[in-house]
Amino acid sequence: MDVYAEIHNSKGRCGILAKTDLYIYVLELKLDGTASEALIQIRGKGYFTPHAADSRKKMAVGISFSSKDRQVVDYDVDEY
Repeated sequence: MDVYAEIHNSKGRCGILAKTDLYIYVLELKLDGTASEALIQIRGKGYFTPHAADSRKKMAVGISFSSKDRQVVDYDVDEY
């Protein structure tokens, strides 16, 4: 697995990009936000655009952390 952090594009930067033989994952992490907001950001900022021609399955993962509880409080996954 190849893992990259803070990958820049013209509209922003994705939190984590992970590539395996079969999948490309984009993970967006939110502190005191929602997993849904993270997925909206992945779509809106076009984090998968540079990988459009790649035949691997693409998975968007939004993860929300609570600063109060100091743990994951929400996550959601979309397949592209």
